[in-house]
Amino acid sequence: MSNQRYTRQTILKDFGVKGQQALAAAKVLVIGVGGLGCPVLQYLTAMGVGFVGIVDDDVVSMSNLHRQILFGVEDVGKPKVDVAAQKLKLLNPEIEIKTYQTKLTQTNALTLILEYDVIADCSDNFATRYMVNDACVILGKPLVYAAVSGYEGQLATFNLNLGGEVFSGNYRDIYPNMPREGEIPNCAEGGILGVLPGILGTMQASEIIKIITNIGQPLCNKLLCYNLKHQQTTTFEYKIIHDKIYPKNEHEFLATNYELSCVLDEKSIEIDQLTFDEILKDENTLCVDIRGRDEQPLITQFTHQKIVLDELSLHFDKIDKGNIIFICQSGKRSLEAVSLAKAHFKEDRFYSLKGGVIGM
Repeated sequence: MSNQRYTRQTILKDFGVKGQQALAAAKVLVIGVGGLGCPVLQYLTAMGVGFVGIVDDDVVSMSNLHRQILFGVEDVGKPKVDVAAQKLKLLNPEIEIKTYQTKLTQTNALTLILEYDVIADCSDNFATRYMVNDACVILGKPLVYAAVSGYEGQLATFNLNLGGEVFSGNYRDIYPNMPREGEIPNCAEGGILGVLPGILGTMQASEIIKIITNIGQPLCNKLLCYNLKHQQTTTFEYKIIHDKIYPKNEHEFLATNYELSCVLDEKSIEIDQLTFDEILKDENTLCVDIRGRDEQPLITQFTHQKIVLDELSLHFDKIDKGNIIFICQSGKRSLEAVSLAKAHFKEDRFYSLKGGVIGM
């Protein structure tokens, strides 16, 4: 460890050499190398966190450059984790960096997160946020969360062990249920001012440092909201929901379809091909071809059930899956099938493939 490199923080009261040694021994996993992930990684690296993991499956694009300050024009098209690791090593060759050029999924999340002391959620979508939160709760890992949109951002520390079996609240205490697609605009739709994630990312890094070195008061059971336009911060206290619904163990975690929960809009019965493909990954989905028995072409791409529309009301007992997708030739008769099923079951779990077989 270079004493000269860290001297300005080791002379701080309450931090000192002991704090620096704690950083050097710590392992932090940063999920997402975007507007938040870049400043988080830069400060963790510069300050001497000994082992940093980076998860991201994306490549650098030109639209990233106004806010993702680890990257330059020469990096466009390259994997973000590779570029980030290379530049962070130049910033501080004393630390160890491990990259995961992959999408964080249910099948790898628990394994990856288990290896680290603190988790930084720098993702940009709700499916990942809920998945990371639930994984950290199951594994007992502290999670530092930040999110940005437009001119505003949020920051919180979740699931921090406060002693014994007592943990601070988590993301689901503030947002128990996942929003549906389109309810909240993402950066591509709503825009974002380039400097905003830099501010929130730096604050996120400071929370991580506080947890590792045990200085100050982490944002436990509190949500900090930042407004850039008015340079205002407001901190809200929230109560822990003791009966909140979330996966309690690895089996339930693996059985939860986070992508599907955020993709579906309960008020919409028409789904496009991309959404259809996503829903089809859920084993609790049943496809029903309601065309006539002799209609062509035959569906061979996936398993389905054949129930002619005119006979559908006689065979509702065969529809025993959670999500039902009706398919016809062009997407018109399948809408009628959805109406019949919804009227019978009084439930919103029926969908029509837009464009039908012709549009597949």
